[in-house]
Amino acid sequence: MNGEAILSVAGALGFDAPLLARYGPLLLQGLKTTLELVAISVPTGFLLALVLAYARLEGGPAARGPAAAFMGFFRGTPALCQLFLIYYGAGQFHAALQSAGLWWLFRDAFWCAALAFTLNTAAYQAEIIRGAVANLPAGQREAADALGYGTPGAWRRVLLPQALLVALRPLGNELILMIKTSSVASVVTVVDVMGATKRAFSGSLDFEVYLWAALVYLALVEIVRRVWNALERRMTRHLRTA
Repeated sequence: MNGEAILSVAGALGFDAPLLARYGPLLLQGLKTTLELVAISVPTGFLLALVLAYARLEGGPAARGPAAAFMGFFRGTPALCQLFLIYYGAGQFHAALQSAGLWWLFRDAFWCAALAFTLNTAAYQAEIIRGAVANLPAGQREAADALGYGTPGAWRRVLLPQALLVALRPLGNELILMIKTSSVASVVTVVDVMGATKRAFSGSLDFEVYLWAALVYLALVEIVRRVWNALERRMTRHLRTA
């Protein structure tokens, strides 16, 4: 779509077309950053969540305790607080992080936000998976034992596939929450959707730019909701009666 077409559509929707033409590219760049943050944090958090859920249910005291403490901390404190702890707190350990070769990550606001969101969503996803596995019928574990699977094999082949079907809807809700939570990255200078919106507002003093941001988030959530509904229907089609 060329510039004239964008102005025409903006005018038809009642938006300030010149304002959108001026700050629209910045907002699109912010959208790209938001999508990158979510695309990094949610899948990586899911992998960590599998480890945490397994430790909570199958690990000994040495594994269950740290896993429970991790999940309790990141579920019980605000994402903004976690982001500040990582972004501003890392500077207190500059020498140690630099000697470990990790300062490149902690000096960059984007990667600090990605790390904070990964740890945050991992705690929530781990609790979702833990609850789904724990609520499976006891006969499923007994069947896995009868087939000679060890605990890892039982999880991989019997328990986890069923639990993920149960957890599919809550995991979709967590993805939606993560899209909205990602907006706090703007407070540490990450130019995501909200960061771009704040810049546009400071340059224009036009409150309309915040309406754009709200519509962008609304569109993202609606897309995820529809895609997740289709995925759920496809993955649970064998559970529906003919």
